[in-house]
Amino acid sequence: MIELKPLIREVQDFPKPGVNFYDITTLLKDASGFRAVIERLKEHYQPTPVDLVLGIEARGFIFAPTVAYALNAGFIPVRKPKKLPAASEFVEYALEYGTDRLEIHRDAIKSGQSVLIVDDVLATGGTARATTQLVERLGGKVAGLGFVIELDFLKGRDRLAGYDVFSLLNYAE
Repeated sequence: MIELKPLIREVQDFPKPGVNFYDITTLLKDASGFRAVIERLKEHYQPTPVDLVLGIEARGFIFAPTVAYALNAGFIPVRKPKKLPAASEFVEYALEYGTDRLEIHRDAIKSGQSVLIVDDVLATGGTARATTQLVERLGGKVAGLGFVIELDFLKGRDRLAGYDVFSLLNYAE
């Protein structure tokens, strides 16, 4: 998947000085690059039974529905607070400065369903770990977590020990 790296724009000092931001919008506009991402995620998870693919707001909404379609699975959005119209379950999780919250409809997952979590970037692992907690609280089984990019130096994978974590592109720094 190294051929995809040139399609990712690196923006220095965004959103703050000292941070190197990996912008996927340049990958998304490249038809063959976007197709390669979806195909590779599909290939990795096709041998695994997957009932539902869960996407984390906001950029997870770009990849997860397409992967769900490719795997013949349903799609579930995990949203920021107060965006879901029906009864929802939530989890709060720690950020560097404060907390955040994710929500999912209470009836989104049936007990025993196999759920694949897809997002654009695995950084510190906090959001991904919170999402696994939501899936399991609703009785689902986490089939795996798929990411386009993993920032290895932030060690997010460590917070997901025991899960199948798959990333297409890895950045050491």
